[in-house]
Amino acid sequence: MTPRIPAVFERLDALEWQLCQRLAKTGSQRRYLMVLRVASRLGDWPLWVALILAQPLWHGPAGWQLSVHFTLSALVAIGIYRLIKTRACRERPSITYRTIPCTTAARDRYSFPSGHTLHAVMFSLFTAATAPMVLIVILPLACLIAMSRVGLGLHYISDVIGGAMLGATLAIVALTWLPAI
Repeated sequence: MTPRIPAVFERLDALEWQLCQRLAKTGSQRRYLMVLRVASRLGDWPLWVALILAQPLWHGPAGWQLSVHFTLSALVAIGIYRLIKTRACRERPSITYRTIPCTTAARDRYSFPSGHTLHAVMFSLFTAATAPMVLIVILPLACLIAMSRVGLGLHYISDVIGGAMLGATLAIVALTWLPAI
């Protein structure tokens, strides 16, 4: 039995598909494709692990507390993200609309919310709170990661917005429990 897609997603799909199609076709052009794929790969986990491991370098012994805090926050985020994703059951744009090219293999069938964007926003806010000088690197990468999700044909724009909102909410909650550095 196929899960029933919520009506709100059916309406959003109808509103967004043409713009997503244009963005994915642009993203599939050779000059953009490599940049989007690299951004997407960085958003898988390497960038966030590097940020977590850099905390002791930037903050000394207190940085280990931050590393643990960020790791636990990321794990909670993954759990919440998976719970939402498996309940929302929104098909990826390239599944619903065959005219939207998907230029990178998806890990699963569903698109809402964007986990890459969730983590990009969450770790950008963590960086802003703990090492603002690093934002000059992290913020453009986070934006590229979010753009890559639509540009590669993996997500609708509203998936990215939903992931960003969830990431911001989780970061704000996690930062309220941030240990003093």
